[in-house]
Amino acid sequence: MLLDLDPVVLHHVVNTLGWRDLRPMQRAAIAPVRNGSDALLLAPTAGGKTEAALFPLLSRMGQQRWTGTSVLYLAPLKALLNDLQPRIEQYAGWLGRRAATWHGDISASRRRVILHEHPDILLTTPESLESMLVSTRVDHRLFFADLHSVVVDEVHAFAGDDRGWHLLAVLERLSRVAGRPLQRIGLSATVGNPVALLTWLQGTGAGHRPAQVVAPDVASLPVGPPPGDIELDYVGSLHNAATVVAGLHQGQKRLVFCESRRTVEELGQLLRGKGVTTFLSHASLSADERRRAEEAFREARDCVIVSTSTLELGIDVGDLDRVIQIGVPPTVASFLQRLGRTGRRPGTGRNCLFLTLDGDSLTEAAALLLLWSRGWVEPVSAPPEPRHIVAQQVLALSLQEHRIGDQLWTQAWNGLAPFDESARPIVRHLVEHGYLDQDGGMLFIGPAAEQRFGRRHFTDLTAVFTGPPEFTVLAGRQELGRIDPSLLTEEVRGDRRLLLAGRGWRVTYVDWRRRRCFVEPADGGGRARWRGGGWAHQGFELRRAVREVLLGADPPVAITRRAVSRLADVRAERAHLVHPGGPVILRDKHGDLRWWTWAGFRVNATLTATLSAAVDPVERFDDSSIRLRGNLTPRDWGALTADARDRMCLPAVDERALTGLKFNAALPTRLATATLAARLADLDRAVTVLGEHSRFVVL
Repeated sequence: MLLDLDPVVLHHVVNTLGWRDLRPMQRAAIAPVRNGSDALLLAPTAGGKTEAALFPLLSRMGQQRWTGTSVLYLAPLKALLNDLQPRIEQYAGWLGRRAATWHGDISASRRRVILHEHPDILLTTPESLESMLVSTRVDHRLFFADLHSVVVDEVHAFAGDDRGWHLLAVLERLSRVAGRPLQRIGLSATVGNPVALLTWLQGTGAGHRPAQVVAPDVASLPVGPPPGDIELDYVGSLHNAATVVAGLHQGQKRLVFCESRRTVEELGQLLRGKGVTTFLSHASLSADERRRAEEAFREARDCVIVSTSTLELGIDVGDLDRVIQIGVPPTVASFLQRLGRTGRRPGTGRNCLFLTLDGDSLTEAAALLLLWSRGWVEPVSAPPEPRHIVAQQVLALSLQEHRIGDQLWTQAWNGLAPFDESARPIVRHLVEHGYLDQDGGMLFIGPAAEQRFGRRHFTDLTAVFTGPPEFTVLAGRQELGRIDPSLLTEEVRGDRRLLLAGRGWRVTYVDWRRRRCFVEPADGGGRARWRGGGWAHQGFELRRAVREVLLGADPPVAITRRAVSRLADVRAERAHLVHPGGPVILRDKHGDLRWWTWAGFRVNATLTATLSAAVDPVERFDDSSIRLRGNLTPRDWGALTADARDRMCLPAVDERALTGLKFNAALPTRLATATLAARLADLDRAVTVLGEHSRFVVL
């Protein structure tokens, strides 16, 4: 099998890298990648997926004498691309080939060099790729004329949200530019639906191009709970968590994950106050600040780096000893990524210590570990009905081509739904509202699009998400990061203090026009805050696992005595909310009536819409329960639910929520509302819950 690699590549694998052999997944990937098949390569974190894709691609590049930019390597984060570039440059250099990185932080002079030299491998993001397609400074037909293959790293990070739809649409447009179908290779950690994920990645090639899921490492895992030294603890507060982190595993490198930027900042400050060498990483720190922290952590020994999910993906921070989780990761897949940060050194195993701060997080952590122990991982599914992305893509295509035929524009995406004939009502709306102009059977960018998206050469049009407005914080000329503007406007006594990069700062001047804030170091800490990034609503499987935990199920991991004691208290406090026979409809001592479905936010949103006559009109539902009308009787309930499974409804949508859909202004309101409603719904599981026997209980 290894002989299928180019002899030069094989020579360097053995002699330069010093590898005696390839891993099973790397060996299994050679044939499908060299044969030009689409593929999904699955392996745990640090499983060598990049090499599994690139070694046979470089061999194919040499054998078939590809010239120009023939391979794209896409990733969701600029930091991940920066981290990968030296490695990929080294591999390309074995064959006298070149690799280059292109994203928002790359200088204009470097971009000019790239456009002139046409590197063999281009590392970029889908958003930067879109920018190249619409830029007047890039001859995209010339630059991408030799493109053959696309590698999508961390493909699961794209597929679950609108960036995935954007990625698929851009790849279809690229194949039109290149004049050939593009081989698509996805790299991912374990997912619950690998075949479906590969089919999704293929786009219009699904069913027409050969495709293969390559996952021998995953298939060879032993039956039973996955390997890993996992411990579940309850500490009660962030101060106590800092004490535990500072006292345990001294002399080792520890990566601590938190679920918010604010928690990262506060824990970092607490650890530094205890004399622990501490570094921080989160999305609102400047790129230079994060890079300095990650490099210092990589080179240090007895230290801690505290991070949000920014270090969950494949960015290398060196050899870790321990992973510590504050609270609960959002998904089992996220936990697997974090767990995979450890156990890379020979003779060490994967490990994670959970430090939970309250009864809810303790219960949810136990539920997540219960699912993990069963080998369950969330399936990755694209959000339905991305009409706002259709509007964005039609406008981007108009920029790319300058003028598009009003009957031929669907060809740009090769028939990929929903960028096909079904999008004509959206295009009609764009024309009617001035986002597109029409003349002589041609469509082109209109005044409304220029007014709304035209700033900075239409850069707002190339990004699928809109971040909340933030102020840049500078200490002298050094950029520290960004903060929520409310920290600069709320009333304070004395100095205005900020907490950023784990250090306290005193605000000295605010440049309101340019959204900049100048600071100087200050003792005594400060405040940290950001909008968004709050707790994500939980799904059906996790809430049902919480119910199992409340009914007495324990995950097969080490649980400390204080966690056992606190979990027993939580079970006693909530025993009346669960029953092994099905959901409980509970009337409490105040007369309030609540249906404890333990079914997740989307299911409860769907049930609330379907059973609106039974639901309280003010306080309605959350992840676990639905508040019902106080005068509802068991007889009323039976009548209202008798035929409910045959008349399921989509959740109602408040028009104010449409601001969460970027480009919603380029859609008819009814279509934007329908998109959000479809994304809030879970019809199948709602039907499941309605089929369960719900019992009335009076407390």
